[in-house]
Amino acid sequence: MLQQTTVNAVIPYYEKWIKLYPHIESVAKAPLQKILNTWQGLGYYQRVKNIQKAAQIICKEHHGKIPSDKEVLKKLPGFGPYTVGAVLSIAFDQRQPIIDANVRRVIMRYLAIEGFAEPSHDEQILDFLEGVLPSSQMSFFNQALMELGALVCRNKEPLCLVCPLKNECRAYKKGLQEVIPTPKKKVITDVDVAIALIEKEGFYFIQKRPSKGLFADLWEFPGGKIEKGEKVQDALYREVKEELDVLVDAAQPLFTVEQFYTQFRAKLHVWNCQLKSAPSANRTRKWVRLKNLTRYPMPSGSVKIVDKLLALNTKNENLTSPKRLYILST
Repeated sequence: MLQQTTVNAVIPYYEKWIKLYPHIESVAKAPLQKILNTWQGLGYYQRVKNIQKAAQIICKEHHGKIPSDKEVLKKLPGFGPYTVGAVLSIAFDQRQPIIDANVRRVIMRYLAIEGFAEPSHDEQILDFLEGVLPSSQMSFFNQALMELGALVCRNKEPLCLVCPLKNECRAYKKGLQEVIPTPKKKVITDVDVAIALIEKEGFYFIQKRPSKGLFADLWEFPGGKIEKGEKVQDALYREVKEELDVLVDAAQPLFTVEQFYTQFRAKLHVWNCQLKSAPSANRTRKWVRLKNLTRYPMPSGSVKIVDKLLALNTKNENLTSPKRLYILST
């Protein structure tokens, strides 16, 4: 969970996960849709698929016990150098390094390694760590190093005055701690998306994305990217025809939502659509009651749409529900 995600964001997901899946076998046997739904909001969904695949292999080939052999761990889905080092050092107290973004930044500053914080520097960092790793209590050492980067040797405005390594830190001595590693300018692309809300007698039409690519295996409302120079309504009609092979009879704008992803910001233009014929349902296309939409794992933008629909539905119910009339007499 901590790959690409901060500790504060992970904690509630971790606590929920442990309650739902208290042991490896429960992860291995859980339906993929339930696994994805539990993970919903953390992003990078390939991570949780790898967790389940690894759990299934561990149950099948290792009697439900996580192996402590480095070469065996490396063959499990999702077990790259960071995860292998974390498991071996923290769970088994083996003398193994961990290099995450925080550790990479700490060592680059400590050694005054200039450049972007990229894996290209990891060989030099590993050589340094090999000389300083303790022979025992590796769990404390590696977690302390990661915490140092997260809380003190921060990406911006590092707290050098309280850092226990300041007297030996070469970047601090040279006054380079603010420019090592070289700051990256994050480029965010704006994307406009037309979303079709198709409703029939209280049921909404959703479809499952392919098992590969962006948001793989998640559910969403029909729609797609608005091309340059294309009107929202035109994109809506085109996407519905391409995806469902049906024609839109009429459409009205309902609301818009915005969602930030890693490399782009999506503006979702949600329209209420009436079709000339109803799309067919199958294994990857379903008509679902509004209250049941939360059972389906969706991208964050689609989750916001469901939340708005639920809020609008509650508001409408409150407006139309019968009110009791109280007559006060003296």
